[in-house]
Amino acid sequence: MRPFRFGVITWHAVDGRAWRERARRAEAFGYSTLFMPDHFQDQWAPIVGLTIAAEATERLNVGTLVFANDYRHPVVLAKEIATLDLASGGRVEVGLGAGWKRSDYDETGLTYDSPGTRIDRVAEALEVMRALWASPDPVHFMGKHYSIDGVVGTPRPHRARPSVCIGGGGRRMLSLAARTADIVAINATMSSGALDASVGATASPAAFDEKAAWVRAAAGDRLHEIELQCHCPFVSVTDDGESVLRAIAPAFGCSEEDALDLPLCLAGTTDDICEMIRRHRERWGFTYWVVPDDAMEAFAPVVGRLAAGG
Repeated sequence: MRPFRFGVITWHAVDGRAWRERARRAEAFGYSTLFMPDHFQDQWAPIVGLTIAAEATERLNVGTLVFANDYRHPVVLAKEIATLDLASGGRVEVGLGAGWKRSDYDETGLTYDSPGTRIDRVAEALEVMRALWASPDPVHFMGKHYSIDGVVGTPRPHRARPSVCIGGGGRRMLSLAARTADIVAINATMSSGALDASVGATASPAAFDEKAAWVRAAAGDRLHEIELQCHCPFVSVTDDGESVLRAIAPAFGCSEEDALDLPLCLAGTTDDICEMIRRHRERWGFTYWVVPDDAMEAFAPVVGRLAAGG
């Protein structure tokens, strides 16, 4: 089995000093990666935030969960990523998604196309970006959504193939991720375009059993090459984790007993959470865990134990 590693996701700070200090603390606690989301909410711009975090640290990876493909042309994003990967010595993890948050599209006047169209578009975008990173020659690409005629990918990234994470909750997106990504993040399904009541049932243990099966089927022989990631937004380090988990069972449409194995919720003592994570690795294959920044310090003992092979 792959060893465990851990990331923290964060989105804003009062100033640059606080942001740099957060990145340094994440590195000191043993987190592998600092992630940022990509929305038009109250958050820092991801490329700028990640650049500052990379410059403030020595080993910490930086990445997104995830860049929404529709917000940037792939040639533009490929250049930004290549520059950051070069400057950071290869510490970039490129989280890429089809875009899901309806309010982002409505507020900016972007067209909210069907899920199939958005997924087809992100698949083309990834093909374009990888071609630009890998080749010093002019890139030519003719697809349904993008037409590239002789763009040269400069600067050259530190690595010819920066790590790519693709996440999703539906079969089509997870199958794309399993076929093409280095890291596959299994998520709830947000087909409504909002974090509403429909989301919870798609993140039950049974739902994740099905999603993991889709990934295995699509990955085929390359399954061993894939790192499976779980972004866990609900983390509570407490002496009574069982009560916390049982209380949120209705929101996920599952029994109180099943709630003890909710993949997006980690609650209990350090010992309890370590055991849950080991159990989830056995069931779903998750070795890469991402927690919110407000849990970063309390969760650090789990990171210290499991990232060291405990």
